[in-house]
Amino acid sequence: MNKPLILITNDDGFAAAGIQALARAVASLGDIYVVAPEGPRSGSAAAITSTIPVSYKELSGPAVAKGYPEDIHLFACTGTPVDCVKLAWDNILPKRPDLILSGINHGDNASISAHYSGTMGAVFEGCMKGIPSIGFSLWLQRGQRYEDYPVSHATLDEIGVFCNRVLQQSLPQDVCLNVNMPTLDKVRGWRVCRQARGRWEAEWASATNPHGLHSFWLTGDFHDLEPEAPDTDFAALRAGYCSVVPVTIDLTAHAVLEQISKLTD
Repeated sequence: MNKPLILITNDDGFAAAGIQALARAVASLGDIYVVAPEGPRSGSAAAITSTIPVSYKELSGPAVAKGYPEDIHLFACTGTPVDCVKLAWDNILPKRPDLILSGINHGDNASISAHYSGTMGAVFEGCMKGIPSIGFSLWLQRGQRYEDYPVSHATLDEIGVFCNRVLQQSLPQDVCLNVNMPTLDKVRGWRVCRQARGRWEAEWASATNPHGLHSFWLTGDFHDLEPEAPDTDFAALRAGYCSVVPVTIDLTAHAVLEQISKLTD
């Protein structure tokens, strides 16, 4: 019986600790192909590279693949996370993947951050191709690094169990999953919930420019607009659960079709 083929990517680059941990977590579930950016691509959302060629190279050797499980198929791509999925699909993978995973991102992608996330951009691409796709992200506080607060071995084991269930049961058509995890040695469980309403504010900090131009670094403070709501992803994270938000790639606001149609009468 053929093993499932699992494609893994991220937006922190192939050398990031999070993607190596994710590959280890699912190594026993099938043939693992990692096709990830050659360096950080955070905030790239669903961006694609259309003005210059995109290339990839296969990586091997213990120095390069340190942190990955054995028998990994590892590739570095010059493009975005979505480029990685597209390039793997057409030029690298020996067959259609059974599961596409993205992450583990060094920072959360809860609430509206999913819209900006290169991690989730790759998940949306996989979902649009009809493949069960999941994004995993770690809820780090400002100033914390993944290397200092890695996903625990217990949580990685749970990721493996969860991914195996998705392999066995699949996901509904046009639905993918956005999973965020708290930085705990032992999470309280997994909670299916909705995306919190939120807003980024104070998003720019002044930067020094030697040419006298007005320059800024992207930064910002996130504000949870419904901190008392018990059924959101951030509520789950604050309570010590992994949040699981089902996301649809159908952007139609079905609930208000009739209301909006009155504007055209």
